[in-house]
Amino acid sequence: MLSLSACMQSSDCFNENVFCAALVTDTLGLQDHGLTQDTWAGLEQAKADGLIDQIAYIESVDTRDYEKNISYFAQKGFDAIITVGIGMQDETLRSAVLYPDSVFIGMGQPQEKTLPNLIPITFAEDQMGFVAGAIASHLTETGIVGAVCETSGIDAMWRYCEGFRAGVSFVNKDLKVLVIYREDGDREKLFIDEAWGEATALSLIHRGADVLFAAGGVTAQAALRATSEGGFYAIGAERNQAEALAESGSGVVTSVYGSASFEVQDLMRLLKEGNAIEPRIGQFRYIPFGQEFPESASLEINLLIKDLFNGKIMTNVTLSSP
Repeated sequence: MLSLSACMQSSDCFNENVFCAALVTDTLGLQDHGLTQDTWAGLEQAKADGLIDQIAYIESVDTRDYEKNISYFAQKGFDAIITVGIGMQDETLRSAVLYPDSVFIGMGQPQEKTLPNLIPITFAEDQMGFVAGAIASHLTETGIVGAVCETSGIDAMWRYCEGFRAGVSFVNKDLKVLVIYREDGDREKLFIDEAWGEATALSLIHRGADVLFAAGGVTAQAALRATSEGGFYAIGAERNQAEALAESGSGVVTSVYGSASFEVQDLMRLLKEGNAIEPRIGQFRYIPFGQEFPESASLEINLLIKDLFNGKIMTNVTLSSP
């Protein structure tokens, strides 16, 4: 039912002098090439730096196990329990209510309800999409770029793809941007509609787009594969899609996604010191480019990310679709 890490030690996590932190993954497991993997790296580094006495993780094999796996660590007295991804949002909130003595950290999980022991860490999807759009504007030769996106009814998807549109225009207003959302699709196929993702990518290529951005789980990965197979450039989101897709993602020149390691290490330090914690907006990164991207453009993207994070550049993207 679950995969429990072998690094569990005999330390008593109920002891106030022993600081314990745990991670519960979604069904993608620890090696997801994204936030989960980066979160665990942050915990490992925090332990190496002496900020944590004991770390452990459980890899969930079924979505129905999320809450049970979270409860396992809470009942063992772990001080901090981290979950990753929007799919675990509700279970994290309920667990924070049930176990007030543990601090729960929801990585990539916006929360409307405020609890003293719940820390949501979100990432600015509009800014990440903005950066992807700026990159696409440097790569296109046809002057047409596209985005394949899950439903705009999910705020994060809206921010990703409208951010992409804004980023393209920021660099070059003369470029044509084609953004297609998976509207009116089967709700049971949310984030896993490979057929739609592939067909939509091919339709955008047929309309002249030579660089495609995609966001939205497996739906987006299908679009990235189709773009790669067609010999065009693709830009990923949510994780390092070139690694996740391996050979089938040969066209993925970069991915833009949240960086969890720094946030985890900083939070562990603050929690151990007993400081009050508030919701945080985390930093993000992109995978370095290959030879297809000039060095001058890379420097421009680095400066753009800095200006976005410091508020010098605004995406002007609304938080949710109208």
